[in-house]
Amino acid sequence: MNEAHTFHPTVLREYDIRGIVGSTLTPADARAVGRSFGTVVARGGGKTVCVGYDGRLSSPELEAALVEGLVACGLHVLRIGLGPTPMLYFATRDREAAAGVMITGSHNPPDYNGIKMMLGKGPVYGRQILDLGVIAAKADYASGEGSSERIDVRDAYVDRLLKDYDGTRDLKIAWDAGNGATGEILRRLTARLPGTHTLLFDDIDGTFPNHHPDPTVERNLVDLKAAVAEKGCDIGIGFDGDGDRIGAIDHRGRVVWGDQLLAIYAADVLKDHPGATIIADVKASQTLFDEIARLGGNPLMWKTGHSLLKAKMAEVGSPLAGEMSGHIFFADKWYGFDDALYCALRLIGLVSKLGVPLSELRDRLPAVVNTPETRFQVSEERKFQVVQEVKDRLTAEGADVNDIDGVRVTTADGWWLLRASNTQDVLVARAESGTPEGLERLKDMVVAQLATSGLQAPSFEDGGSAH
Repeated sequence: MNEAHTFHPTVLREYDIRGIVGSTLTPADARAVGRSFGTVVARGGGKTVCVGYDGRLSSPELEAALVEGLVACGLHVLRIGLGPTPMLYFATRDREAAAGVMITGSHNPPDYNGIKMMLGKGPVYGRQILDLGVIAAKADYASGEGSSERIDVRDAYVDRLLKDYDGTRDLKIAWDAGNGATGEILRRLTARLPGTHTLLFDDIDGTFPNHHPDPTVERNLVDLKAAVAEKGCDIGIGFDGDGDRIGAIDHRGRVVWGDQLLAIYAADVLKDHPGATIIADVKASQTLFDEIARLGGNPLMWKTGHSLLKAKMAEVGSPLAGEMSGHIFFADKWYGFDDALYCALRLIGLVSKLGVPLSELRDRLPAVVNTPETRFQVSEERKFQVVQEVKDRLTAEGADVNDIDGVRVTTADGWWLLRASNTQDVLVARAESGTPEGLERLKDMVVAQLATSGLQAPSFEDGGSAH
């Protein structure tokens, strides 16, 4: 347990730990994370750590190894078992633990898994994650006689979720858990929630037999759209694999994307927090930033990444933040972490109280034309280099470039973005314009830049998507 350990170079990411099970991520890695992160906790005076895991087939084994490492540091581990990542965040806050660790592969393919961490009330990211590698490589571990126990926080978590529900009329809602980690909590939640509920794929199955649990990809919402149409639902809600990202469908079967949801939430939150800073990531529509300003808020564009946004929220005292990817963070009434179940309740409550369909709230935003997030594979070693090359060329040309996270380029036609994912071996591209013709010109710019760097361009969906 005290041996030095070296992680695969691709595993320690910007805001979590992620790898391919049995290849770049093994139980030995999880044990070493327990030892190294446990060392940070113990040397900081912490005594207790909460640990949870998602529904992936590899998660129980990785969780057991991680707990071994934490216990060897002299810590007491509260094992909350199988459930969504936000339940682990809740347990850590509710039990006033010094830290929390979640075994989860989030929205990655079934052969991936990973580890998310929180220290105190904040996320662990960036240099803090890299430092774990340094501790493990030197075997510079704290040691002690720790212990562990299993606890059940499911009812307490559901109780807290329901505390803020303020709907005034019953709705018909379809829910798609995607065989992810929300299934059991979703059953308990909807059993106590007013309205009529249709649950899809709420059996937790780490092979994801029905569709991949990523609500930002429209093909993964086909079953949810069908259920909304068949049952005459007011809203459809989908979750990713570990329940920290939300997807939504209106009664007309249209996707309400993450930045549109954030605009809808912002209108409500700014009533109680006038002038507050609302944060969104670089992938979000310009219409969102304009809408926040119109509502009297202070829009702030920031880097993509759940840990980075949570840290920025705490820094500036923001009551609300979100990503295009469906990570949405409420510090208004909630704890400031991304919880898709909580976001669902806030959305349902809003639609119920306002007495208007979700489609109307969506259509209040200005119409633009844009592409979805388009991802295409580039090696881990190459992806950041490509973004730097594009940035260097554009800067030399005098283009209007925001380089806070990748390159977001503004032109007379609108804007386009290219950034490297911190969780997968992909580049992410997106473009948005006021006209279809403008969008085509923006897409051509992306294609040209990638070609200059020797890459085949992404296959944007024809014409983009109305947004």
